[in-house]
Amino acid sequence: MIVEQLSLVDFRNYAVADVTLAPGPNVFVGRNGQGKTNLAEAIGFFATLGSHRVSNDAPMVRDGADAAIIRARLAHGDRRVLLEAQLNRQGSNKARVNGAPVKPTELPRYAQVVLFAPEDLQIVRGDPSARRRFADQLLVQRAPRMAGVLADYERVLKQRTALLKSAKARGIRGDALTTLDVWDDKLVALGTELIEARLGLAADLAEPLAAAYAAIAGADHRPEAVWALSVAGGDPEEGAAVPAAEASGSRIADLFRQALAARRTAELERGLTLVGPHRDDLVLRVRGLPVKGYASHGESWSVALALRLASAELLRAESRLGDPVLILDDVFAELDADRRARLALLAGGYEQVVVTAAVEEDVPSALRARIVRVEAGTILEAADA
Repeated sequence: MIVEQLSLVDFRNYAVADVTLAPGPNVFVGRNGQGKTNLAEAIGFFATLGSHRVSNDAPMVRDGADAAIIRARLAHGDRRVLLEAQLNRQGSNKARVNGAPVKPTELPRYAQVVLFAPEDLQIVRGDPSARRRFADQLLVQRAPRMAGVLADYERVLKQRTALLKSAKARGIRGDALTTLDVWDDKLVALGTELIEARLGLAADLAEPLAAAYAAIAGADHRPEAVWALSVAGGDPEEGAAVPAAEASGSRIADLFRQALAARRTAELERGLTLVGPHRDDLVLRVRGLPVKGYASHGESWSVALALRLASAELLRAESRLGDPVLILDDVFAELDADRRARLALLAGGYEQVVVTAAVEEDVPSALRARIVRVEAGTILEAADA
């Protein structure tokens, strides 16, 4: 897949912007705060329906505007597709494909992007929500219908939790809250589908994760990614990982129901839903030890990079769209010379690579085929090296 043209209206610091991209490497160069990362963020939105920097869409709308428009012309071989997303400050977003209105959840069917940024260090060092978000965004790219499953699960979770809070306020205890059973059924059905998909993703990532880590780090530290499932007794807050094999397949729904029954009293006391995929954690290990708390800074960077590169390899192997667009957002300044060279070698094999950098010389020469200069929300020039 190639992004041929990107157009923005009232997106971040851009009133209006148009930029042409080429196959192979494209480097956006500009001082910090000028808007180069905003271009990468806009491309990534079509694939994940979100930002790698903020958890909601409002900050992506330019100050003083009610909505932002992102348009991208994509090339899938000889086929061209025009995608458009309208991000509304209030109300639901809108989307078009080749001018025809579609649901925004349809956009990832046409766009596959893997974006790596310094914020990704939080995947390995941050709280479980960062790892769940990484996994769920990749799930949506592999199977766009999972966007609906995730949205439905969040809706049911919110309604069930509201019921628990109301019951807590009214002092209801035990089995007196019979309406909770209806929400339990919905939560189990959607949650089981999500857990199964996450377990399958972890299994599929194992081989490309090990290969990518070895390529980046130059060593085999046996990287692992396994889910700590709250329905099977894993408590992410305590760092207790439960092997996925103990809670796979048809057993998940039964384990989920048993866990809800066991925690009902505690849930009513706290007004919270205490088990389910929203409480799970993707536990990352190298050399048999958790990355969080044990890995060195270099190892942590290698794991974060390996997760993104493994994602790209997984999408590349499965996609009919060609390679995913690989975006490296302000990454090279954070890496030592050895990791820069290794990453450049790996990235160079993709159909299209987008790199952002404050200093052009931070980017290995092999990736500096085309330079686009950015200043204060304006595209100054684009030139082939």
